[in-house]
Amino acid sequence: MSTTAPAARVSGLSISLGGTPLLNDATLSLSPGRIQAITGPSGAGKTTLLRSLVGALPPGAAVSSGTVEVLGHDVLALPPNRLRHLRSHRLAFVGQDPGSGLNPRMRVERLIAETAADHDRAVVLDLLRLVRLPVDEGLERRRTAELSGGQQRRVALARALARRPHVLLLDEPTAGLDPELRDEIADLLRELATRDGIAIALTSHDHEFVTRCADDTLALRPAAAPTVALPAPRRAPITAAATPDPVLAVRRLSAHVGTGRPRRQVLAGLDLDLHPGTLTGITGPSGCGKTTLVRTLAGLHPAGDGTITLDGQSLAGTYRRRTRDQRRRIQLVPQNPLGALNPAHTVRTTLARPLELHFALPTDRCDERIAELLAAVGLPADHAERYPHELSGGQRQRVSVARALAAEPDILLCDEVTSALDTDTAHGVLSVLGDLRTSRGLAVVLVSHDLPLVADHADHILTLGGPAAHPADLLSAHPLARS
Repeated sequence: MSTTAPAARVSGLSISLGGTPLLNDATLSLSPGRIQAITGPSGAGKTTLLRSLVGALPPGAAVSSGTVEVLGHDVLALPPNRLRHLRSHRLAFVGQDPGSGLNPRMRVERLIAETAADHDRAVVLDLLRLVRLPVDEGLERRRTAELSGGQQRRVALARALARRPHVLLLDEPTAGLDPELRDEIADLLRELATRDGIAIALTSHDHEFVTRCADDTLALRPAAAPTVALPAPRRAPITAAATPDPVLAVRRLSAHVGTGRPRRQVLAGLDLDLHPGTLTGITGPSGCGKTTLVRTLAGLHPAGDGTITLDGQSLAGTYRRRTRDQRRRIQLVPQNPLGALNPAHTVRTTLARPLELHFALPTDRCDERIAELLAAVGLPADHAERYPHELSGGQRQRVSVARALAAEPDILLCDEVTSALDTDTAHGVLSVLGDLRTSRGLAVVLVSHDLPLVADHADHILTLGGPAAHPADLLSAHPLARS
């Protein structure tokens, strides 16, 4: 263990929100040149612990005991101007939904220069290369909406590194990244900690990532015992071929991202059939078009060429030109739920909206249905009264899934919905979807870099940038999937 004085220290910290414990008696020490991983199930308080280090607790949260010291400062007692200075110059935090913190009107190059200690363009491009972003493809001229979720995450990391921080805090930094890129980021963080003496703390559900880069690991447990249990993980039945006609068929689909010189084709001549009761996994490296594909199917991204049909009827290319029933039947669960949930609405209001819009349920039946939806995704009924900022990242993701299920869709498009969940909860959520596939014939599309999870639940695999595969082939090709 290093004898260097800690850069940050948390002692006996307990935090609650409205009487509900978020964190219980947490103790943590961060040292220059070392990486501290924080693990534990969804809702255990990992994000709350990180946010306490930047003095940014959720509104209404109260510290019942403990202290938080960063670079010699009590961050929970610092005046706002001194806290802002600390965050701007010596402390960097990248949240779980980094895309929501990027100005959508600014191009990537300007986003990095905004926080950089050195504004020289060459320095900015070097930072983008450092986080493994392809500047030779004009990515620095794109805006946030033209990036994949994994690319947004790396832009946010580059912004954090641009200020040359002494303490770097990362909340699920590899969510939405493929295994190869995940390992590169792990090696990058290891290099930064060792070379520049940065004290790094990160949260993660990814055991391989933690093993590769962390010096120390703190395992948190939920401060309050969960009141709702998800179904036990089980393997979905895999069939040799789907017998029903496809509910949705895609033919020769193409799509581009960017405008002008940065414009780039990410989908070309793609064919895809989605059959009732099946789960189709979509895999491939970050930036290959996985998110673009599901957004195009949902009518949120324009298709270049090709056709999309729903039960044999041609679908309009844009969401606004589709009928209300067509929009109901195809639901998208986005990768970053914080940006998709209205911060001014409680969970109850969020879930009630599709129930009222599509089914005109009376109030008593609506309340009953909301409780059913929350139970289906492993959340207690009392979470209906919470706002998004009062939920963990994994809890927000499950609310996003529940909102999509409220519309009783025929097709559910899930973009990295398990990336912020621990393994048991992720399998549990997919088991819930498995039950819906069986009982309602729901067709599910799962975008994920978690190869074992995809192999365990998918009937078919589409690898963008490679051939389609059967889950058994995926298992044989990736030894990790068998563990």
